[in-house]
Amino acid sequence: MNNDTTRMPDIEPGQDWEVDLFRPEDAEGVVRIFRSVYGEGYPVRTYVEPLLLIEENAARRTISSVARTPRGDVVGHNALFNSAAHPGTYESGAGAVHGAYRGGKGIFTRMVDHGLEVAATFPMVNAVFCEPVCNHVFSQKLTEKAGFIFRAMEADLMPAAAYEKEASAAGRVAALLTFRTFRPRPHTVYLPAAYWDALLFLYENLDDERIFRASEEATPASTVSDIRPQFFDFSGVVRVAIHEPGADFSSRLKALEMEIQDRKIQVIQMWLNLACPWVGEAIEILTSRGYFLGGALPRWFDSDGLLMQKILKIPDWDEINVCTDRAAEILRLVRADWNRSLAFR
Repeated sequence: MNNDTTRMPDIEPGQDWEVDLFRPEDAEGVVRIFRSVYGEGYPVRTYVEPLLLIEENAARRTISSVARTPRGDVVGHNALFNSAAHPGTYESGAGAVHGAYRGGKGIFTRMVDHGLEVAATFPMVNAVFCEPVCNHVFSQKLTEKAGFIFRAMEADLMPAAAYEKEASAAGRVAALLTFRTFRPRPHTVYLPAAYWDALLFLYENLDDERIFRASEEATPASTVSDIRPQFFDFSGVVRVAIHEPGADFSSRLKALEMEIQDRKIQVIQMWLNLACPWVGEAIEILTSRGYFLGGALPRWFDSDGLLMQKILKIPDWDEINVCTDRAAEILRLVRADWNRSLAFR
């Protein structure tokens, strides 16, 4: 018996396949593909621990689309899963395809489309987003064809080590954020004055309704910040969900940044809830501490969010590939605001 789980599992090529929802008996096959494609160190344990994959699908925190042959061989996986600040906003990702079934066979595209078809039938799925990477444009074109719209850019999101096997990145890799609404929720969003024009552009052609107001209120003196950080040590990223900034936001931010300095973090992302009328003051504090624009995050908190970010080195701007004029304009806006942020470093 061969116990090398990092080797591509032996599956006869050329079989027919179909895409369906995950079944518990698929778990071992999914895990074998992930280990063979990404190695044992894949940072999301859901896809390398069969029992955890079964549990997450049973709870619908993960909704896996699986490509399998008539023999039951698993040859591909993609999923909807919780990663935003609100559990009703799902990410489409965690894709992997067996080596013998790559290269124009359409498996990955079909799995993504299947996930979106499923999303329309599950009442807990309010919106879906994707993070197409910018070391190539394949996933960008796929999400655009599937009806997603580019709304933000994450600079230097992933380390080059994540793409070592495919040798497709010399430095850290940026990603775009693209969104589709499945269950509308019209509401008011409060936009900071400094980013008013940029955000009106980023909100263009939204598949929902919004009322835009300027964030002009002062932060109430009695409020306490609701700040929830998540550290991703493998990728050197911390993501901080700011459900509500309070009067203590500046001191809480300074304390968090001191904690970040003690870890090998390269990328700090701040998600701010735009349903808060005084969010503008928190954004002013962030811009004064060297943070720059990422973009709009529809339904991130069920209400909308704003991505602000800080990169602790010069981002690999010249390695970013985009496939549309809209994506190029987002890159221009983000990079221009990064240039502004240099005065505060």
